[in-house]
Amino acid sequence: MILMGIIGHKNAGKTTLTERLVAHLTAQGLSVSTVKRTHHAIDLEKPGTDTHRHRIAGARQTILATDKRLALLDEAPAPDLAHCLRRLAPCDVVLAEGWKGGDHPRIETWRPETGHPPLAIADPTIGAVAAKGAPEVAQPVFDLDDIASIAAFICR
Repeated sequence: MILMGIIGHKNAGKTTLTERLVAHLTAQGLSVSTVKRTHHAIDLEKPGTDTHRHRIAGARQTILATDKRLALLDEAPAPDLAHCLRRLAPCDVVLAEGWKGGDHPRIETWRPETGHPPLAIADPTIGAVAAKGAPEVAQPVFDLDDIASIAAFICR
């Protein structure tokens, strides 16, 4: 399994890059999974639904299954990336969006209009930068729209 993090400042293009990479890699015949990290407090269930009631009653895990999809709700305070990866089915590539910390390989998305310098300037563990513009960093820089080259870098 290949693991690659997609990181960057807000509105730098992380989700768009992740989406485009998933489409490109799956078109190449690879199986791809994603793990998304958010700092926002979200609840995927509406109060009063059956699964919400199960969870509030104390269920550690709840699976909601339909004819085409299932969702696993797992009570795990502050799960790290390794915790999430253990729950994934085997696949060829995992794109981990938003997991800035850790020792996994990462590509930073960067746009000058975010008003922030590239994270890669201060973090040499970032493997590459996918950018609009030409940031001055030591890492390889790819055009944010050059999905084929970014995908090739990931698969090396």
